[in-house]
Amino acid sequence: MSSDFGALVPTSTESIIITSGLVLGLVIAATKANILDKNGIIAAALLGLIVGGLGGWYWLLTLLIFLLTSHKVTKYRFAEKKERGMSESDDGHRGWQNVIANGGLAGLVSIISFFFGSEDLGSGYVVFACAVSVAAADTFASEVGCLDDRVRMITTMKKCEPGVNGGWSPSGQAAALIGSLVIGLFSIPYMYFIDFNMLNGLVLITGIGWLGCQIDSVLGATLENRGFLTKGTVNALSITCGIFLSSYLLNWVFF
Repeated sequence: MSSDFGALVPTSTESIIITSGLVLGLVIAATKANILDKNGIIAAALLGLIVGGLGGWYWLLTLLIFLLTSHKVTKYRFAEKKERGMSESDDGHRGWQNVIANGGLAGLVSIISFFFGSEDLGSGYVVFACAVSVAAADTFASEVGCLDDRVRMITTMKKCEPGVNGGWSPSGQAAALIGSLVIGLFSIPYMYFIDFNMLNGLVLITGIGWLGCQIDSVLGATLENRGFLTKGTVNALSITCGIFLSSYLLNWVFF
């Protein structure tokens, strides 16, 4: 690896300093903006140290972009969502369960990539970004789609109420694509600096994110609505599917 990439190496002094600064910024911003509750901040800080320490500061920054954009979309028409009984909380903040459900598996990817990965930083990062992309797509779809009355159940295409697990709406689908595209576009600079195929990476990250959101909806319609799964386990399973599918495509199709 060229010395030009030194700051991207997790164990380098530059990366450790940047990671520490980002985690401190996360704690301050999450506290002031009420993005997370106290336990959520602790969980996010620990997750950030793991991701930044083992994956690198840009991996952590990718996760923070998801956190910030998901908070913004949560606040979108928040009063209306609260009136409909579809808000995440009374003021839009999230707790440690949400942090773990949406970011825990991405953290696990950073651990596996650090201890068992190859010298190819690109493949590990793209799988990580795909995990974050699924979480982003699902969050965007849920927060925007619940305001759309043109909802149909994804398994039957029959009309259903907004906010129902497994519900599908045009605005929700568009939001899911935007959420995954945000992560895909943000990943381009990293892929450029490590000489990774940017177009393939963008397509994969965006596509896996959107597809993972559909898997989340199917699981919600078939298993969560019957009480077999919780919202958190549905999120975790859909992200897991995104991780395995992206790993398969990276190894056998895209490259």
